[in-house]
Amino acid sequence: MKLIRPIIFFDLETTGVNVHQDRIVEIATVKIDVDGSRQTHSRRVNPTIPIPKEASDVHGITDEMVKEEKPFTEIAPQIFSYFEGCDIGGFNVIGYDLPLLKAEFKRAGIDYNTEDVKIADMMQLYHQRVKRNLSAAYRYYCGKSLENAHSAKADIEATAEIFDAQIKEYDDLTDMNAFHELSYLPFANNVDSDGKFVWNDKDEVVLNFGKNKNEPLALIATKNPSFLKWMMNADFSDETKTICRDALNGVFPQKKK
Repeated sequence: MKLIRPIIFFDLETTGVNVHQDRIVEIATVKIDVDGSRQTHSRRVNPTIPIPKEASDVHGITDEMVKEEKPFTEIAPQIFSYFEGCDIGGFNVIGYDLPLLKAEFKRAGIDYNTEDVKIADMMQLYHQRVKRNLSAAYRYYCGKSLENAHSAKADIEATAEIFDAQIKEYDDLTDMNAFHELSYLPFANNVDSDGKFVWNDKDEVVLNFGKNKNEPLALIATKNPSFLKWMMNADFSDETKTICRDALNGVFPQKKK
């Protein structure tokens, strides 16, 4: 595959799995430039909140190990500069790593807009075609056992190798546009990145959870506005809350043709 711009694969180790509340404790990247050259970096981060034992048991990073590290707010400008102008990739990056990274950037006062960024999510493509986890994907595509799984550096280096192997394996992966479209295939009907609102087969925006699931947003805004007001004050992303706020003002998302 000929890259039009650099691509950064990244992996996060965190305090938990809530993308809006949890914090980064380690970030690792593999950056592939358009000439094929690669840079690998990893660093630990002080999350400024306690790391639960359950999380430490997974990635092996404890409060003691990061207490002298800088918080994300201090290193955010440097990381943003490194990511700027690059496409991105990772294993489950769409569903987990990217939303959490965006939330961390926002807390640091930085808007990381990925609207024009092409994304290669190896997990999405892998699950569509093989349906396994990272270790099995590495074994399947690269013929190796993944040592030190759940170390951000080991995980993201394996992910970058899987990217190379998938390009060789599948003839339809001719550019990042193809990878981007396949990575987003399971999310094609999402209106917001969290999938709280989706498009139905009539191109209507409908709720995608709870007792009001499949109810059109326009109907909820008219018949049950208190539900949207509740969502605006609950633990949802700013993107989801903006959809609720706009709907209460009579403005609804329009599907791109």
